Amino acid sequence: MARFFAYLLQWFLIGLLMLSVPYAIAAQDISPAQIKKNTAELIKRAESGDAQSQYALGLVYRYGIGVTRDAVLASVWFRKAAEQGNADAQYWLGVMYVAGQGVQQDDSEAERWFHKAAEQGHAGAQYNLALAYAKGEGVPKDNVEAARWLRKAAEQGDAQAQYALGMEYSNGEGVPKDETEAMRWCRKAAEQGNAKAQTALGYAYHSGEGVSKDDAEAARWLRKAAEQGYEMAQYDLALAYSNGEGVSKDDAEAARWLRKAAEQGDEQAQYDLGLAYSNGWGVPTDEVEAYFWLNLGASGLDEKARSTRDKVGETLTPAKRLEIQERCRKWAETHSPTRN
Repeated sequence: MARFFAYLLQWFLIGLLMLSVPYAIAAQDISPAQIKKNTAELIKRAESGDAQSQYALGLVYRYGIGVTRDAVLASVWFRKAAEQGNADAQYWLGVMYVAGQGVQQDDSEAERWFHKAAEQGHAGAQYNLALAYAKGEGVPKDNVEAARWLRKAAEQGDAQAQYALGMEYSNGEGVPKDETEAMRWCRKAAEQGNAKAQTALGYAYHSGEGVSKDDAEAARWLRKAAEQGYEMAQYDLALAYSNGEGVSKDDAEAARWLRKAAEQGDEQAQYDLGLAYSNGWGVPTDEVEAYFWLNLGASGLDEKARSTRDKVGETLTPAKRLEIQERCRKWAETHSPTRN
């Protein structure tokens, strides 16, 4: 039974949504039959009033481990544990209220449970409570209180909170504006692999705000985020290669990173990739591909961008333009723009 608890809690801590159930079972050498047996034992312990078992059973029902996934039952068991003071259950009950899973959506009730968990030092709850204060969801908007809870989570090493606290310092929201302090917190998150923090640190090294200007260091941090698939970093790394800032100028490499960002829906990257195809910058000149990418990107940009798209379109036959526009329509059905 202890092994089953360890399996559940370890999976939760490293990111339940990142792993499949079969992989997690194999990693622990626990067969589906054993999971089912252990779940039955867990239910007995939960029904006897054990708070940790009740919390674990909430996870079992939320993720369908050995049982049919059931958000209502997950919420029931989270509540039983939460009412006994289990901070993890309080956090998850708050999550259920935010999402309206198994309970009626209720931001105020969510923040009530987040607050209970946060007061016990739960970093995830502290972070969520901070977001609630920043947005005024379930609680009155209060940037000072948001920053206070972010700091508590950040000081526990929560990378999301460290990045968010850095942004609070950068924007002067809830704390005095201080770019040096902003980058101190962003660096902590960046060193833990937070892609947004890595990108922010890259921007800072490029601009010299909060750190000494260093384009090579800027490119290094942008690459770390770009390699994680963060489209904003991919676009800015492309600009670094295009301009030869911090890296050797390389139009082909610039186009490669533009494509990665463009394929994720970044409209500015789509537009710039279209320009690359139109002018042969790092890719073969191809007016069909140019019009495709310009057509995708320009719709969310300014009139100048749309004018450029239309000029490229004039080099194509009306039939070819319609064909590409239909291709764009189908592409847009399965992709969402990431920058407006």
